[in-house]
Amino acid sequence: MLQLLDLYIIRKFISTFFFTVLIFTMISVIIDFSEKVEKFIEEPITLAEILLEYYPSFILYISGLLWPLFTLIAVIFFTSRLAFNSEVISILNAGVSFNRFMRPYLFSAGLLTFLYLLGTHFFIPWGNTHMLRIIYTYIQKDENKAKVRDVHLFVEPGKKVYIGYYSKGDSSARDFRIESFRGQKLIHLLKADRAEWQDSTQKWRLYDYETRSFEDSLRETFHIGLGQQLDTVLNIDPSDFVDYSGQQSMMSTVALVRHIHKQKIRGSGNFRKYSLELHRRTAEPLTIFILTIIGMVIAARKVRGGIGLHLAVGIGLGAAYIFLSKFASTFALGSSLPTWLGAWFPNLIFMGIAFLLLQRAQK
Repeated sequence: MLQLLDLYIIRKFISTFFFTVLIFTMISVIIDFSEKVEKFIEEPITLAEILLEYYPSFILYISGLLWPLFTLIAVIFFTSRLAFNSEVISILNAGVSFNRFMRPYLFSAGLLTFLYLLGTHFFIPWGNTHMLRIIYTYIQKDENKAKVRDVHLFVEPGKKVYIGYYSKGDSSARDFRIESFRGQKLIHLLKADRAEWQDSTQKWRLYDYETRSFEDSLRETFHIGLGQQLDTVLNIDPSDFVDYSGQQSMMSTVALVRHIHKQKIRGSGNFRKYSLELHRRTAEPLTIFILTIIGMVIAARKVRGGIGLHLAVGIGLGAAYIFLSKFASTFALGSSLPTWLGAWFPNLIFMGIAFLLLQRAQK
């Protein structure tokens, strides 16, 4: 049962947290608007897109990006005030153990973690879809890139598609080849001068095609279909040719899992950034628990320097966490670390720091 002390600390925690989110979000929106106002004036973007689509999505994005850091700052800020007013000492002198004192902190952290999990897996990807659509349409047009020349795609183990040139406008391809292998040996080759994606049938239609088979090492068989058409089913569609930065952040968790599974079936190794994003969406929300414990232990002790010193230490730890997170992600993307370890490595390190600080906490 939650007691009066618990409700007091939970109210302080939650109110300070959302006040911190509000302040930093307002600052972020003002800075972002000042950077993009010229583009908003020059480009044919509507006021509704700016106010009802871009900035609500931007607020979701920036809040989700910094929620663990906001938690750390909020915990240090209000706990430091409690310590400065000698409330922490009074609570401990009243016979409340430090572990019991920590209970409402963990309860509040659990609530924020649950909200953050919902955000990272559902709401933030939805917001990123709208935000990045506007960015790639009006602001950073060169980022909306497509793989258009010399494209190699695995459609399944042992089968590869090569496209000399892909046209994003009409979803057509030139110099189209499907190569089938048995081990290292090419056993079948299908070539077409042109291929078009058919939305109605979800198939590729090949024009002026020819096939060659090398099943028998002593004999080659081939068929030439000049002026003929051939519809074929392949595990690729026009979305596979789009490749722009942040694409993985726009996918819902369900879509992300499907995409990773699809790439694995193809035998392609180009899914590390998607796998890292999937692990990150669970790892980062659990950081809230770790940083809550660290912030509480640091700020609960009354020291000379007060709130200012506590905030400086907290912001320094937050910066160290962000640096370590980016450092581990870079190594994970470069195949030096497993993607799950790249996402969880900062948590493991800071969990150790939290444990050491908890051992030395004021009892």
